[in-house]
Parts: sequence; structure tokens; C-alpha cells
Amino acid sequence: MGHLRALAVFLFFTFSVFSQNKKFTYTQFDVAVSIKGNQDRGETDPNGNTNNSWFLPDGLSSKIGYGIHHNKWVGLGIHSGIDWKWTDKLVVVPLFVNLKLSPQIGDDIRITLQLGLGKAIALGRGNLMGDYKKISLGIQTSDDLILFIEASHYGIIINNQRDSGSISLGLSLVSF
Repeated sequence: MGHLRALAVFLFFTFSVFSQNKKFTYTQFDVAVSIKGNQDRGETDPNGNTNNSWFLPDGLSSKIGYGIHHNKWVGLGIHSGIDWKWTDKLVVVPLFVNLKLSPQIGDDIRITLQLGLGKAIALGRGNLMGDYKKISLGIQTSDDLILFIEASHYGIIINNQRDSGSISLGLSLVSF
């Protein structure tokens, strides 16, 4: 609870500092497909079809967040959503603080690095809960659309594994 209180005080202070600028908040919506390596690559099925895919989809995720930013360059927000991992039969609800850095690298292009840290709750699995960490790297267009790759880690013990995670490809829409 001490961390949540410190975060609340920090956000209150930050909102106060940015109160002179009317456009200091953002909303972000992400949709992503989790991928995994294809273990059956190169094998032929009984119908004579060869499986040549390097990667296969392994889940879906959607997240939404709200926060503050400074000139689209740096942002801090609270995000949540739902991650569904098909192989592990796992549905996770992460709640995390998201730090976003988006330096401009061209006239209309930004490179975006996002770091998230918080908690993850597994749905339908009793009281399973663990730490949540994510890192995301993407390209942001002038329309504030971000194409990204993301690695997520859930500190949830499931299926005799110490923890779980995913690598995802996705699309984000940021509204400033």
C-alpha cells in the first residue's frame, strides 16, 4: 500500500505542475496478438501439406490506459486490460504503471519505449496473483498510431512453471 500512496502523491503533484497546459493527459488503447515459435515447422501432415510458419498465434490482449504527458515525449500512466494465453489456458488482468518515452527520430516519426510494472491477477484460478512486468518497443506515426513488439512477464505459478510470459505484436492508438 505504501507504493500506491507514493504513486498517488506523485500523480497529484504532476497533475498540479502540468495544470497550466490544457493538453497534458493521454488515453491509450492497445490490441496485440501473442506469438510463439512453431515446434512443427517443416513437418508434413497426413494430407501432404508442409507447415512452414516460423511463428504461431498464442493469445490475444487488449489494454487501456490513462495518464499525463509532456510534449508527447514522456508519459506516465495507469494501465489495465486483459491478456489471454491459449497454450497455458490462462487469462490475466494486469494493473500497472506505464512509463512511455517517445523521442522524435524524423519529421513525423517517433520511436516509443514503454516500461510497465505492477500486479497481475489470474482469472478463474482462485487467488493467483503475481508481479507484472512489460517492455515494449514501437514506431509511432504522426497520427499517434504505434506498431509495437512487447515482452510481458507474469509472476504467476501455473502448469508447474515458475512463471509465465508472452511476446506480442500489436497496435496502439494514443489520444492526446
